Amino acid sequence: MTVLDPDTLSRYSDGVNSKPVTERADAAANRQRILAAAEDLFATKGPDITMGDLATAAGVGRGTLYRRYDSVAAVAVALLDEHERRLQEAMLSGPPPLGPGAAPRERLVAFYDAMIDLLERHLPLALGAETGARRYQTGAYGFWRVFVAAQVREAGLRDEALPDVLLAPLAPDLYQNQRHERGMSVAAVKKALHRLAFALPSE
Repeated sequence: MTVLDPDTLSRYSDGVNSKPVTERADAAANRQRILAAAEDLFATKGPDITMGDLATAAGVGRGTLYRRYDSVAAVAVALLDEHERRLQEAMLSGPPPLGPGAAPRERLVAFYDAMIDLLERHLPLALGAETGARRYQTGAYGFWRVFVAAQVREAGLRDEALPDVLLAPLAPDLYQNQRHERGMSVAAVKKALHRLAFALPSE
């Protein structure tokens, strides 16, 4: 069984806007206000919000906002990171099939199910943080890619392009199109991804 090295993965799981190790009380309070306001705005208005919207909703000055985050996308990444970390922990040390101990096919199926559940709950955030070129620059994408590449190798394949191919159907804008423009159900999307996972050779 391929073991995912936590030290290797940790450099991918750290979000680009993770809070510093030490943080003044006022800075911590501002960060919490900004993230709470962002969660509400993304939930009600979707990804099309501005830094001005965020500053007003959080009750902080624009200078305070820009000192911590340089864009709406950066705020979305920081907020989405809070949710993605829980999934990353389950992949590293949780029970199988998502955690260690299951065959590559089953782990990939469990990963797809968990990712679709995350997208379903937090799609506005994902659209704000992980669309276009930004998607491949996040620490989370690096983490997902290392995980999927490990399953590919464990299945006996040597294909550097395949992990990205297997991750491509999880692009937030594609999921938005499937669910909200073409009316596909969560179950239908998961079923298609299960078929993709079972394209991996069995042990």
